[in-house]
Amino acid sequence: MRISTKGRYALRLMLDLALNNTGEPISLKDIARRQEISDKYLEQIISVLNKAKYVKSIRGAQGGYILTKRPEEYTVGMILRLTEGSLAPVACVEDEDTCDKMNDCATVLVWKKMNEAINQVVDSITLADLVDYERQRVGEYVI
Repeated sequence: MRISTKGRYALRLMLDLALNNTGEPISLKDIARRQEISDKYLEQIISVLNKAKYVKSIRGAQGGYILTKRPEEYTVGMILRLTEGSLAPVACVEDEDTCDKMNDCATVLVWKKMNEAINQVVDSITLADLVDYERQRVGEYVI
């Protein structure tokens, strides 16, 4: 399984919004500059996040985007599933009807365990966890 740039950049965008949250909207150009990602590509990603109500768009000269929830309420899994779709390593793990050999396949055990492990990891890490990690990493951590 590979996470595409869309999923990786969506996570970085959400993290940037959480890290730089002052209560004021944050412009996509500022995020693009800090993250070194094309603002055109971020526009496509922010559209998906906005439709899902993960972010709120504020229009106007001082406009931009803000998170609609607290960072603790977003998991990495939520963000990746929104942008990537399924995180399952193979189709049969999510839809048993996709494989005629499902009942006679010993390898399905591997795929199911991989799927469980992936979901456990991405669903146990919140945006707040990433904010804490980033602040510790750059020496800005405050208790």
